Amino acid sequence: MEISASGRLEVRITAADVGKRVSVRRVADPGTPGGKFTDTVGVLTSWDNGVLVITRRNGETVRILESSLVAGKVVPAAPARRRGPAATFEELARAAARAWQPLESERLGDWVLRAAAEKEPRDASARGTAGRRTGFTRRANSVLPLGDPGLPLDEALAVVRRWYGERGLPAYVQAATGAEGTQEMLCAELERRGWVREVSAELWIGALAPVADRSEGSGVVLSRTADEAWLARYRRKGVSEVALKVLGSGPSVWFASVPGEGEVPAAIGRCVVDGRWASFSAVEVDPALRRRGLATTVLAALARRALDEGASAAWLQVETDNTAARALYGALGFSAHHAYHHYREPDPGPGAVPQDAGTVRS
Repeated sequence: MEISASGRLEVRITAADVGKRVSVRRVADPGTPGGKFTDTVGVLTSWDNGVLVITRRNGETVRILESSLVAGKVVPAAPARRRGPAATFEELARAAARAWQPLESERLGDWVLRAAAEKEPRDASARGTAGRRTGFTRRANSVLPLGDPGLPLDEALAVVRRWYGERGLPAYVQAATGAEGTQEMLCAELERRGWVREVSAELWIGALAPVADRSEGSGVVLSRTADEAWLARYRRKGVSEVALKVLGSGPSVWFASVPGEGEVPAAIGRCVVDGRWASFSAVEVDPALRRRGLATTVLAALARRALDEGASAAWLQVETDNTAARALYGALGFSAHHAYHHYREPDPGPGAVPQDAGTVRS
């Protein structure tokens, strides 16, 4: 906290600091004598009518009454990292996009509109859903905003909604928080306009060598394609041609399988090697065989292959409530770099003509 020469706490931020990373201290219950102090660190996304809104690293927003402040200051844009490879948000966002590519994309300034739509089954009309489509994952069916769309925000969002509506899909925007160069201000603007955050996850990074050095990396079969056995273990049943194309996209794609007792592998994984980066995804283990090191076996084999191709660092995505995966990746030396969130367009509202938008699977 900022302390003056006289030893008193001071508020050294103003509304002019909106968009900067700040640290503030406030009285938790202003009307209660001897109330406790609460500290909040994050990006100051607005300061209007006596209320501050701060977006924390994980995307959570905190509303603070100006009258409750006892101290505040601007702090560095991002804390120094203690371990893991150096990486910028934009570098990782672009690498992640290359590792999970859509079937169709279009640029809107520095935004990229992405779609990988799947047709509904032939009997869709019988279920009253004719014309609707499904997107294979939000990652392949959302806007990646990495700068200025070249239009005022409301106009850009109107273009986005129209583009996805033409494809029978809901409009999503993927935005990030928690690192230097992330998009806390965009998240706040989307929320003000009624866009709904449906899912949040984190992107973790770590060095490849410690993963590859794990002794469990033997006995894994590597392939350039996802065969029927691999797909049988993949948690998304009934994988379509669209899904196969997305899974096979990327600069250098590898699929790993640990043979099981039957035709279905005991564990699987996917890796995309892209320059110095390797990405890990689709790590699945037979529920009956969990906690036996099979996930580490898969990751070690993929890490060795990535090292052979010249990569030195790795990234992966993990949902915030997946405690088992977070424990595994933490033990392998990974740590969170930033959080990302998918915002879905607001409902049209009463009286509006609804678009025949479909669904997007996680």
